[in-house]
Amino acid sequence: MFKVILRFGLIIAALLILFQLSKMSLFIPEMSQDLTIGLVGAAFIGLGGYLGLKFRKVEIIEVSPSIEIDHDRIQSLGLTEREMEVLQHIAEGCSNVEIGEKLFVSENTIKTHVSNLFVKLDVKRRTQAVTKAKELRIIA
Repeated sequence: MFKVILRFGLIIAALLILFQLSKMSLFIPEMSQDLTIGLVGAAFIGLGGYLGLKFRKVEIIEVSPSIEIDHDRIQSLGLTEREMEVLQHIAEGCSNVEIGEKLFVSENTIKTHVSNLFVKLDVKRRTQAVTKAKELRIIA
């Protein structure tokens, strides 16, 4: 906590010094206004770069508890291996075109697999299919 307060204090002090420097250029005729603007701009660019590196967003990796896939349920629903692959890609948020590119099949083939999944899972939308598949423990 002390480090955060110290950092923000230093940032505020730097800003105050820059503002004072810009005021001084009005009273010191030897210092050109262009030089003052350039110095203030460079200082702000440096400060922005520092803050951008210091406070960049850290990627958070979610660790979900391992869910055991119910293979008997998959067989009882009559889902094929390809339909399971399509369902997994749907759960990842891929569109039909993206799934087709990943599985090297046409978009129409993916649409057929998705339709078969909807019938077998007794759902009407992709989100329902993913939710039901997770409830049935057929995808992680």
